[in-house]
Amino acid sequence: MTQSAPAIVWFREDLRLTDNPALQAAVSSGRPLVLLYIHDEVTKGLRQLGGASKWWLDKSLKALAADIEEAGAQLTLRSGKSADALDEVIEETGADAIFWNRRYDKPERDLDAAIKEDLKSRGLSVSSYNARLLNEPWEIETNAGGYYKVFTPYWKAASQGYRPAPTLGKASTLSGPKVTSEKLKDWGLHPSGPDWSTGFDDDWTPGEAGAIRRLKDFLDGPVNGYKQNRNRPDLDESTSGLSPHLRFGEIGPAQIWRAVQAGMESGQVNETDGRNFLSEIGWREFSYSLLYYNPDISTENYNESFQHMPWRTDSSAYAAWTKGQTGYPIVDAGMRQLWQTGWMHNRVRMIVASFLTKHLLLPWQKGEEWFWDTLVDADPANNPASWQWTAGSGADAAPYFRIFNPITQGEKFDETGDYVRTWCPELKDLPLKHLHAPWEADDDTLEKAGVKLGETYPKPIVEHSGARQRALDAYDTLKEKRDAA
Repeated sequence: MTQSAPAIVWFREDLRLTDNPALQAAVSSGRPLVLLYIHDEVTKGLRQLGGASKWWLDKSLKALAADIEEAGAQLTLRSGKSADALDEVIEETGADAIFWNRRYDKPERDLDAAIKEDLKSRGLSVSSYNARLLNEPWEIETNAGGYYKVFTPYWKAASQGYRPAPTLGKASTLSGPKVTSEKLKDWGLHPSGPDWSTGFDDDWTPGEAGAIRRLKDFLDGPVNGYKQNRNRPDLDESTSGLSPHLRFGEIGPAQIWRAVQAGMESGQVNETDGRNFLSEIGWREFSYSLLYYNPDISTENYNESFQHMPWRTDSSAYAAWTKGQTGYPIVDAGMRQLWQTGWMHNRVRMIVASFLTKHLLLPWQKGEEWFWDTLVDADPANNPASWQWTAGSGADAAPYFRIFNPITQGEKFDETGDYVRTWCPELKDLPLKHLHAPWEADDDTLEKAGVKLGETYPKPIVEHSGARQRALDAYDTLKEKRDAA
């Protein structure tokens, strides 16, 4: 191994130059650096990104390439099987050391382990690091051993014992050999024919700079009141909007932790609100622990008794749900926000998930798949863990009898009506009294508001109390089968 031989930094879900352990370790080695991203849609078993995530990846890689160029180097793009692409770059550059940050899906873990074993057998150095989590999944164990299956004790153990390492700073000066690179535009990540992402640009700035700005703006004000306001989709800036930046590693959870803690210590951030916000980072950590120990969590019920759940098949109801045409305004507003912006407020995610799995009695996997394709923050851990939580099949799940009433949920959390009026503009002239249940308005009120149920806005596709009872009956059947087993 010669010290002058280049080292490869393999970027994956860590698209940043700041506080990036693999990158900083490579810089510290003193070697010329080959900064590589591989777009792998070939290796068997890897879950491919959905459309909205590809849109984000396209912009995030552009931002990363610009940041790297400003630092004096280049981002090398390759596509194909990861192992083959990596071998090609090693052969072309003579690199004999590879640095990367760890991934936690089992297919990615297995792939990384196989690549590491192969490279080491050929005399190359391979080093891996943690850039995505506060704690590695295997570091947080119960007193009896094993992983936590309930969030509250998990987060108590994880947060009380957590001490972030000093920040690694930003790799502001980079250098390395010129390497042949593919063109990002040739990957076709941006949608075309048609371009359904036209509304995304108004809401998002993918890339490390956008992530840091989001965090700063949030801590400069909106974080204070977070505990009370985080459930209010009608309020601007009620949440941080950091989830897609975290998903692609444009910012790391340790950076967020340090910034919030510094804010609380200085008095800029209210301690109750700061800790409540950090607990949302904790749910992400908990979800990754579940993913690590339950690799099939995106397709298989965590609670095996749900194998007996009498899910329905109803393509027309599912289509109405995806299009925001259920006749329940808070549900429709959320689904339309998702389609138009690639994101949905977290409270509304729970409402629409409950509606699909309980009011419509459709399997949670259908919802998880739809979110995977349409969310810019579609996360391999958060997405399935949260869907299973709502459906009742997951770890620390919501009780089966907790069936969100979409009418009262709308009245409680969209109390101004601004959220529904924004995403369901055909209802904007309805009085607030009837906004979340327009079918209860009298004909005169509907006429004055320009609403014709079944024409300008759909009638409810299910009746709430009847659908609720159907769900309870289905869950009772599930309970009977479980008890008889």
